[in-house]
Amino acid sequence: MQINVGSIDRLVRIVVGLVLLSLPFWLDTPWRWFGLIGLMPLATGLAGRCPGYRLLGLSTCPVRKPE
Repeated sequence: MQINVGSIDRLVRIVVGLVLLSLPFWLDTPWRWFGLIGLMPLATGLAGRCPGYRLLGLSTCPVRKPE
């Protein structure tokens, strides 16, 4: 699978993923486990590949021209 997540998109995904993963440490309600959803944006941000984008035919990664 080709890289389809651009640099700004990757940064946002990593930050959002880390924030969501920190919820279980900060919240003391049953909603704290909602933070485990942060694994998905963190994983796609680190890998640079998003299966959802691929299914929809989207890409935020700039196209490189062959030289």
